[in-house]
Amino acid sequence: MKTVMALLFALLASGTLLAREAAPLAADVAVEKRMVAITSVMRCLVCQNESLAASQADLAVDLRREIREMIKQGKTDKQIRDFMVNRYGDFVLYRPPMMASTYLLWFGPFLLLAFGLAGLVVYLRRRGAQLEEKDLSAAEIRRAEELLRQQEAGR
Repeated sequence: MKTVMALLFALLASGTLLAREAAPLAADVAVEKRMVAITSVMRCLVCQNESLAASQADLAVDLRREIREMIKQGKTDKQIRDFMVNRYGDFVLYRPPMMASTYLLWFGPFLLLAFGLAGLVVYLRRRGAQLEEKDLSAAEIRRAEELLRQQEAGR
């Protein structure tokens, strides 16, 4: 029993050893609001499906700290955004700009949908052509009647 209690205590203690200290609240609320506004339209480069503002990845925490410093230095939102794009590319933005290198990002889903619909139409037309109703010949009608009589006689 003492061994089980010791193991349980060790497990509980190990959880507290791995815990991180909570991030301090911003000293300047205006800087924090601006940082959240800027990072909420940027993608976390580690998570990729989460905004930079919401991500808890170490890189995201570092980037938020760096953006806070740039805000304190008096840089504009555009300068900060341009810095991030120059450093990480258009991928860092949730809405990349419309330009030749990003056409596939903007129009790719629509192209895939159009090709999928075209493929479906071709498939359904071919399938419909194979399923066309054909008239039976006199011999086929006699054979069908004979099979029906045999089945009724078997009942």
